[in-house]
Order: sequence, then C-alpha cells, then structure tokens
Amino acid sequence: MRVLSGIQPTGRPHWGNFFGAIRQYIDLQEANDGFYFIADLHALTTVRDAEAMRQNTLNAAIDLLALGLDPAKATLFVQSHVPEVSELCWLLLSGTPMGLLQRCVAYKEKVDKGLSADAGLFTYPVLQAADILAYDSEIVPVGADQVQHIEVCRDIATKFNHQFGETFVLPKAQTLDHSAKVPGTDGEKMSKSYDNTLPLFGEVKKIRKQIMRITTDSRAMEDPKDPETDHLFLLYRLFAGGSDVQAMADKYRQGGFGYGEVKKAVAEVSEQYFADAREKRAELESNLDYVHQTLRDGADRAREVAATVLSRAQTACGLR
Repeated sequence: MRVLSGIQPTGRPHWGNFFGAIRQYIDLQEANDGFYFIADLHALTTVRDAEAMRQNTLNAAIDLLALGLDPAKATLFVQSHVPEVSELCWLLLSGTPMGLLQRCVAYKEKVDKGLSADAGLFTYPVLQAADILAYDSEIVPVGADQVQHIEVCRDIATKFNHQFGETFVLPKAQTLDHSAKVPGTDGEKMSKSYDNTLPLFGEVKKIRKQIMRITTDSRAMEDPKDPETDHLFLLYRLFAGGSDVQAMADKYRQGGFGYGEVKKAVAEVSEQYFADAREKRAELESNLDYVHQTLRDGADRAREVAATVLSRAQTACGLR
C-alpha cells in the first residue's frame, strides 16, 4: 500500500511526537511503500524566519533518519522540492467550495477566537489534499482529531473525479494508536503549545533535570497509589519492558516509595531507549552530504510520481 505522512518543521520533536506518530510511521515502512515529507510549505503559515526554516527542515530530516526511517524502504523528501504539488494545488483550489474550507477546524477555531487568519491557513486543507493525491496515496496515518483532513481530501478528489472523470485515488485514513497516553511534565497531554515537552534529542543531563522536575502530587510516601492514573508511571511504561512495568505497578500499589525514585527510573529507561538514535544522529550530523543526498534522491522519486498524477489531472481538465 502507498502510505503518506508529512511532518512540519516547526521545532524539534518530543516524546509525544515519537510515541504518538513517528514510531508508527516508521513501523509502516516495513510492509508498505512509504512516502514521508517535511512539510515546509505548510510551516510557512507560522514560521517567518528563513534561517530557522532551513535549519528546522534539515533537523527534521536528521531526526527521522536517526529514529529509523530507512531510505531503502521509504521515500523521504522536502515538500517544496516537489513543485508539481503546488501546481496540482491550484487545480484543486479552482473547484473547492468556500463553504468546505470555512468548516475546517483550524480555520474555524481561529476565527471563532477572534484571531486573524491568512489565506495560507484558509487554503491549508487544499494543499494538504494535493500532498496526498499527488502520490496516489492509499493510506494516510493520522490522529483521531485529524480524520477531518482526510475527509476533506476525499471530498475534493471526489468532486474533481465527478467533474472531469476518474483521476485521483481516494485515500483512507488510518487512525494512529494513541492508546499509550504521553503526558507532559505537568501531567497534561505533552504539547509544544503547553510548554511541557521532553525532547527526543539534546543534552542528556539537561533532559534528566527536566524529568526530575516533573510535577507530582503531595501524597505521602507510604500511601499506595494507582499506577494507571499517575503520569510518571505512564511515562515509564512507554519505555520499560513487561516485567519491569509490572514490578513498578506493584510498587505503586504497595506504597512506601518516593516519586524521585520513579523519576530516576524514567530518566534511565528513556536514555537507554533512545541511545542508538542519539548515536545515529551524531553520525548523521557529521555526514550532512548523505542527508542532503537522501533528500535529493527522495525528491527525484517523489517528483516522478507527482508528475504522472499532475499530467493525468491536467489532461482530465483540458490543460493538455
């Protein structure tokens, strides 16, 4: 199956990004034809610093490769390096109803809050549709809150197919497994907007200090605690094996321990979990030629596929 996913270069990835999405994207490359892109055009709606955009884009590529994306199994490229997508976006814009875009969550929420929204945010779903349709994508892994994006894409493609004949493959959303909650340092959902994230990469000692400062409740050490409602335990469970998780759960239920002990355990298992990725990332930073070549090769393959789809769409609507 052709699987497609994009990641915006708006900052460094955190634990929530990895367990909520990136890990599953990488798993999908094993038995599918994966297309993974760094969505720099989408990021233009928020990133206004040119150098930051360039560095964030490069960092995103290094991070994905370090975490296990294999160029021999999947295609990694930068969105803007495939101009066919922008051209296809215009064809789709020409037939997309305004009302459809006005109902899209990102735009609607901003307007409802009285905030100004630019044309980039308003037409964001159409560019996203072009991203998906340009590669004949069959499966798009998304969070439950993003399923609307795939529904909009299908609506846009269906309308085009109805007007001009069967042109686009209709993609299906594959809802990502969010069963493992990824809480932030304050116990809420880990998110950059909450400023409660723990980074995947960075200085180990600094990350450990962040872990040791995670907010906890004021229950006495001797009190038994329910592991399933404690965010420290939930973090530990992301990294530890079955027997270790069971032992930690038993400790919670028995009581007689301090949260500092759990924080230390979280720090140790997380450092071990990402050790190989840290080492791989350091190697990649010393071999940027490989990273850039990987992106060029990925863009070449992506352009080849997108050019075929664009030509098909142009012919269908009479531009060729």
